[in-house]
Amino acid sequence: MEDRYGHRISYLRVSITDRCNERCTYCMPRELQEWLPREDVLTYEETLRLVRIAAELGVSKVRITGGEPLTRRDVLTFFQELRSVPGINDIGISTNGTLLARRSANGLTTAQALRLAAVNSVNVSLDTLEREVYAAITGRDFLPQVLEGIDAAIAAGFPLIKLNCVLMRGRNEDQFVPLIQYAAARNLILRFIELMPVSTSDVLSDDNFLPVAEARRNLESHFGPLIPEPGFRTNGPSTYYKIPGREQRIGFIGALTNLHFCESCNKLRLTCDGKIRPCLGSYLEFDIMKVLRAGATDADLKRFFLDVVERKPEQHDFRENYQPGRMMVAIGG
Repeated sequence: MEDRYGHRISYLRVSITDRCNERCTYCMPRELQEWLPREDVLTYEETLRLVRIAAELGVSKVRITGGEPLTRRDVLTFFQELRSVPGINDIGISTNGTLLARRSANGLTTAQALRLAAVNSVNVSLDTLEREVYAAITGRDFLPQVLEGIDAAIAAGFPLIKLNCVLMRGRNEDQFVPLIQYAAARNLILRFIELMPVSTSDVLSDDNFLPVAEARRNLESHFGPLIPEPGFRTNGPSTYYKIPGREQRIGFIGALTNLHFCESCNKLRLTCDGKIRPCLGSYLEFDIMKVLRAGATDADLKRFFLDVVERKPEQHDFRENYQPGRMMVAIGG
């Protein structure tokens, strides 16, 4: 699949639930969230069928997201079936990490079970190492569980583990160096991500928004000039640098301030309620659940995917007074 602007689509981010056990201010900033009823969420069988169709059209990488994907019942069985989809050779999960160390009846941690199901990359949200700050950002006092979950992921032997830190002015600026040291001690990649106005537009106020360039300057005042690594990629939009005197890499994702951010986009998003979104920062979404449940053939579904790709915008709308339509938790992280 290739759109009008030369983007080749090989990556599908799949949300399997809108539910989450945390309440992060930039994702779901209201305590009272109206969850989707079960009948409005794609079944595992429907999701697997759509992944298979996407794979037949050239998608090779799938990342499972939520909400918090590990809160959905029988999720490990789903991952075991996902690895059998022909053409999918790279499976990842984005998680808050709180449930990775949980053990099942067979004694395995969730992280171990995911690795046995051929999941090869894990992204964990970690905005701070301060317990009180973590609770303030996420609405939950779960930092010990997250750190235990990261250790469980390391012990499970995933080839790639990335930590994602959202840049928040006045909230976690003093945590950037400690997070780098934490990642270095565990040989993990840490990425710093600009706030995006997905759930609320007020995140872009001067009181909240911290651009990656400013964060990078702050880090260089501590570590010295960061060393660009333009040849290093991890299937995403991150720009990577090495810390001077170390082999450690850190990444920066600047959706708002990087004017070339969309040039290498290779992804579509499938929401848990059956919408295909060709771009996170666009209102465009197309209801494939409706045609799927109306009896669409595989050929019909392939045409649907191709039509969506044809409508993929050249770049996101975040800089154009974008007003959120629904919470990030309902779109998929």
